[in-house]
Amino acid sequence: MQSNKSNNSHLFNESRRLPVFALLALAASTFITILTETLPAGLLLRISADLKISEAMTGQLVTAYAIGSLIAAIPLSVATRGWNRRPLLILTIAGFAVINLATAWSSNYWFTLFVRFLAGMSSGLLWSIVGGYAARLVPDDLKGRAIAIAMVGTPLALSLGLPASTFLGEILDWRTVFVVMSVASVLLIVWIRWNMPDLPGQDVRTKLTLGRVFALPGMKAILLTLTVFILAHNILYTYIGPFVVPSGLGGELSRVLLIFGITSLIGIAIVGSNIDRHLRRLMLISVALFIVAALALVLGIENRLIIYSAVAVWGLGYGGSATLFQTATAHTSGSDIDVAQAMTVVAWNLSISGGGIAGGLLLAYGPRALPFAVVPLLLIALVTVWESSSHGFR
Repeated sequence: MQSNKSNNSHLFNESRRLPVFALLALAASTFITILTETLPAGLLLRISADLKISEAMTGQLVTAYAIGSLIAAIPLSVATRGWNRRPLLILTIAGFAVINLATAWSSNYWFTLFVRFLAGMSSGLLWSIVGGYAARLVPDDLKGRAIAIAMVGTPLALSLGLPASTFLGEILDWRTVFVVMSVASVLLIVWIRWNMPDLPGQDVRTKLTLGRVFALPGMKAILLTLTVFILAHNILYTYIGPFVVPSGLGGELSRVLLIFGITSLIGIAIVGSNIDRHLRRLMLISVALFIVAALALVLGIENRLIIYSAVAVWGLGYGGSATLFQTATAHTSGSDIDVAQAMTVVAWNLSISGGGIAGGLLLAYGPRALPFAVVPLLLIALVTVWESSSHGFR
């Protein structure tokens, strides 16, 4: 371990500047991942009409992605833990390039569902390494800030990428959007090759026990909070298109998504500048904001102003969540960070798939059922964070 520390020392100098270009390469990677994941939500109505399937079936394209990530994250993380990080990152991005092109080409729902599953597998591997990659580029007291920069791709994808992609899908074709994603993935591979320092993997001779990592103080609280929080988010977000129809915003979905994304950016900016000192407080505020937004959506489902306002608050609470969970996991897991991150990927994508399935079922009872169902989930998250002051969320 001492040699790894010395190998990493050249990545940051005595002026303690962050390796911005390397971290931005990771941010671009998370941008590609999140946008690939959420595109069916923004293009749901278009895909549904083109493939001649129901909105609920289209929502399962998000679910298939999540299931692929869920199944692959831990096995692929363990299998590749000895690999150098840069070629492994390039491999995951190449997967997105090929799979998004296949999605654009497909005219068969079941084939599309299958390639979305494969995309999820690439995502599972990427998310299991990106937090640890960012953390290893900087000193311990800058880990939160480095992870925040790497995670900025998430709100950027939601604030700029998804609304722009939704708009592009409206004026051209949803397939064009997936072609653009493939081209962007190829360009990102070039950027990573020239701007990303390579880091060694773990010593494969070290015995790995998943049960030991799971039993680390605070890990269970992190995983439970993450699961219910992201489940609540995806119950709403996957079906945001049909949800806003009663308020007359069905034709303004790109604007709704833009509002969500902009406030998500504000959220991650606040989290990134304060996370190394106030992780627990920020997590509590994040959950509380989401609860307020969900209650407003229940009460004001037909009111345009309330919908816009609630979505803004929701984005503010959600924006920094990936950074909060990744940083909490990094502090809790220590040298086992890659495997611990793989566990969070499993929990995250279990919640995404669960949100897609649960949201599809809830939609049969009307759109108001979506925010109504997420409130108790968020209360569980709030209580768990509150009770985890010693370990997990400190």
